[in-house]
Amino acid sequence: MNALDLLSGDAQTFLAKVWASRVHLHRTDPELLVGLLSLDDADRLLTSTAIRTPAIRVAKDGSVLGDAAFTRQGATIAGRPLSGLVDPRKALALFDEGATIVFQGLHRYHQPLAELVAALELELGHPCQANAYLTPPGSQGFAVHSDSHDVFVFQTAGTKQWEIHGEDGAEEVLMEPGLAMYLPTGTPHAARAQETVSLHVTLGINQLTWRGLVERAVAPALRGIAAEHLPAGYLDDPASLRDGLASRLEELAEEVRRLDASTAVDSEIRRFLTSRPPRLAGGLHDVLGRESIALDTALRRRAGVPCVLLDSAGGGEQIELLLGDRALTLPGRIRAAVEEVCARTAFTPADLPLDGESTLVLCRRLVREGLLEIA
Repeated sequence: MNALDLLSGDAQTFLAKVWASRVHLHRTDPELLVGLLSLDDADRLLTSTAIRTPAIRVAKDGSVLGDAAFTRQGATIAGRPLSGLVDPRKALALFDEGATIVFQGLHRYHQPLAELVAALELELGHPCQANAYLTPPGSQGFAVHSDSHDVFVFQTAGTKQWEIHGEDGAEEVLMEPGLAMYLPTGTPHAARAQETVSLHVTLGINQLTWRGLVERAVAPALRGIAAEHLPAGYLDDPASLRDGLASRLEELAEEVRRLDASTAVDSEIRRFLTSRPPRLAGGLHDVLGRESIALDTALRRRAGVPCVLLDSAGGGEQIELLLGDRALTLPGRIRAAVEEVCARTAFTPADLPLDGESTLVLCRRLVREGLLEIA
């Protein structure tokens, strides 16, 4: 079983269930998550990819080291300076001395975790991120601290002793491959590698909140209040300010009462599903092969890319397809074909309820937009 096989649904569904149930520990098949980031992967990223800060951070004995301790000066590409380039020799020397190497934002440059994060975002409806921590035997990178977001933790190499603080005091958890842990926002914790090197991944869940949704929903009504100056002399005549504020609050309340919750929810879904990073792995092959797509060409939905259909204004003449990093407007007459695309993970153009030429135009367009890939 490889990482891409795991991303068909098992890994993100497993993590989503852990998050939804708010359990703190859950044991599963080690293969389910270990293949997402191996020691060889960490070695390659650190030593063979010209990785730069802030994608790498280094911590030792509770302190984060300055970039100069593990980067090199004077690096160039095509004669232009390349700042923040990690010097693998310096980084490995620090690691050998007990420092923890932190890989930040792995969902942006390590494909297995990028696909897991993309799928998890669609499962949860919250923005997610992935970091990893490579710690030498017996070392601890960070002192007791807490995070401003929910966290999943899973070990991919070695073991790490975690100290978790709660209302009833501290408890210790030995993390090993096959064990996943959930830490709610603000949970104080620290961790130390045991007898062998430790590599663990944290998935951060940057929660969207009811407060944020309400703020975005009422923002148009707030913008309708004129940005006029407060009246001069209100310090001596508070009534002039009180009366003006009361009338504006009443106007705002009337506008808020007229808000439609369904419209606000559609806007929130559209905002989320048009602001995710592009998911285009393998896109070069699709560009090269797009025009050769025929009615019997095997196509599939690209992993981690949503396919959400909304009605556009105009009485059904147009539909809007949300693709994660963009919204695509299409003719309403092809709704049935687009619904079929959204309902399937794999198909051929001939499977869609459209005439042959229209089907090929649609499928080539959706390959170009990154929703589909040539299987």
